[in-house]
Amino acid sequence: MVSLRHFHHSDAAILLESQNIHMSMEEIQDMISDWNRLSFHGKYFEMFAIINDGKIVGTISLKQLSDSVISIGPEIFPAFRRQGFGKEAMRIALDAAKRKGYRIAAQQVKSDNHPSIALHECSCTVRKQATENKR
Repeated sequence: MVSLRHFHHSDAAILLESQNIHMSMEEIQDMISDWNRLSFHGKYFEMFAIINDGKIVGTISLKQLSDSVISIGPEIFPAFRRQGFGKEAMRIALDAAKRKGYRIAAQQVKSDNHPSIALHECSCTVRKQATENKR
């Protein structure tokens, strides 16, 4: 059963181990403190740990884009991918966003990130508009 919770300073080691983060333990703990302020650049922002069987399997964020639009950003750690955790976390996060009054979930996904595209399509958050990054 998947659930979401805020990060604790004691989760810093898991983040350091599970993601390619080039930060000190103190810097990660500061980042967790920033996440738990529920605000980023004056707008609502919330970062959650995705929990399954007591283990952190990933992260998911809710970031306000406007009064009615929110961005939901899931990240499942590599060892836990393709097990349905992202889909369940998206459902929970979408429900939380609806309770907060957001009506639209907007995502920006790279056009070659097929697993993420499938997740967002499955979660009914996608109105397809393919774009290519041109350099």
